[in-house]
Amino acid sequence: MALKSEDLIWPGTDVRIDGALDVQLTHRGMRPLRLPIWVKPQLPFALDLMAQANAGVRLVLCTEATSVELTVHATRVDIHGTGPVPAVVDVTVHGVRTHRHAVTGGDVLRILPGKAPQFTAGNPETLRFTQLPAGTKEVEIWLPQSAACDLISLTANAPISQPSATDKPRWIHYGSSISHCVEAEGPTKTWPSVAAAAVGLHSTNLGFAGEAMLDPCVARVIRDLPADLITLEIGANIVGQAAMRERTFLPAVHGFLDAIRDGHPDTRIVVMSPIPSPATENQPGPTVIDVETGRPHALGDSKGVAQGALTTGSVRKLLQHLTSERAQTDHALHYLDGRALFHADEVADLHDGLHPNATAYIRMGTRFAELLAEHAWMAQ
Repeated sequence: MALKSEDLIWPGTDVRIDGALDVQLTHRGMRPLRLPIWVKPQLPFALDLMAQANAGVRLVLCTEATSVELTVHATRVDIHGTGPVPAVVDVTVHGVRTHRHAVTGGDVLRILPGKAPQFTAGNPETLRFTQLPAGTKEVEIWLPQSAACDLISLTANAPISQPSATDKPRWIHYGSSISHCVEAEGPTKTWPSVAAAAVGLHSTNLGFAGEAMLDPCVARVIRDLPADLITLEIGANIVGQAAMRERTFLPAVHGFLDAIRDGHPDTRIVVMSPIPSPATENQPGPTVIDVETGRPHALGDSKGVAQGALTTGSVRKLLQHLTSERAQTDHALHYLDGRALFHADEVADLHDGLHPNATAYIRMGTRFAELLAEHAWMAQ
């Protein structure tokens, strides 16, 4: 039976957990997961880690409370050796952000290339959101997109009741770090969150930084979820890690789409190609970070493209052709060039040569919302 987000309730409470597909009880509390527990044995370490980071995960409650306290034990990640990635919690009331709170406690997992992960234990912290608007209201507490969180307790100065089931169209988005949006200023400012808010969608963000590798188990997860729109951002990680060549890439995309279509024969699916990537536009990966510039550098030989090595540019052409061919019999399948969301002349807004900055993510969300209206991808 397909999972519905409104079925996922924080055990022992009336708080709904949207954007997560499962929960795991830990020795500290309850951890939301963006992939169900049944896939864990199939997940490599990095994908499992990214699936625990809370991109798009929010706690939804109905209350008259003017003060809410959430106690969490976060696990933040340090991937550069310069300290953990910033993590913040956003609170919205009827969709309007009222609070933002930095998460500074918890554990730190340090992951450096070629070294075993290092774990530093920390302490839980209580986040207090006061002076909420009076009256009955729907409150959403957006967990940090860059961190995992063990939820320990949630209290309020008035009773909490379970919110009504959402009637918003359901949007599932799959992708790479460009969709995970760790660099966004907060969880409500990732581009999928901005787009969903603009057009009134119930979103599930399956963006996994560094890990959008067309894993078959992820396709089966999407297959089993209710959806009115499915978007798939494909190619960035595969090129960056030189994980496939043309011979293996095309069947993998077909297989991913076939698995999703098994559960969604008529749902609109949009295949999205990568945004501009200066290092790999015309040169194959793998990429490494240049120690002097801090920017990605592609190690592949451009001569290898003729033998099937993948570049960002070649992936766009392959995805466009594949989608066009399938769309001859699958009229609910569409192609979106990633450069429609992030333009080729905006590469100065790739703060590290690869990822958009916070302002650019907001712009991408606005543009995607406009494209939804223009192409009527949500039409039945």
